[in-house]
Amino acid sequence: MSLFSFLAIGAASTLCPSVSVHDGDTIRCGSERIRIADIDAPELPDSPKCQDYRARYAWCDFEKGYASRDELRAFLAKGRVVVVRQDVDRYGRTLALIRVNGVDAGDWLIGRGLARRWN
Repeated sequence: MSLFSFLAIGAASTLCPSVSVHDGDTIRCGSERIRIADIDAPELPDSPKCQDYRARYAWCDFEKGYASRDELRAFLAKGRVVVVRQDVDRYGRTLALIRVNGVDAGDWLIGRGLARRWN
């Protein structure tokens, strides 16, 4: 990560007192949009990725998309949500690891077959 990216995203690790879940790999911490780093979760039906030419590359299993979102929501409700910021993506979202009680959310979803490793 560049020095500029580090300064742009602020402190490396913070608590998120107000979290909401968009889908299996995207959350909000207050008004900050956060993409969970290093994973890819199935898309939801409203995803533009499943509406055009990108559908052949996207994971458009909507049933698993709902399951991933719902399991992430339940996981984050189990304790204090810690955000470990890493970078900012091309859409302006913070890329971060998300942990609850020391457990990484991405690894937790992958272990349940509700996300895959993103390289």
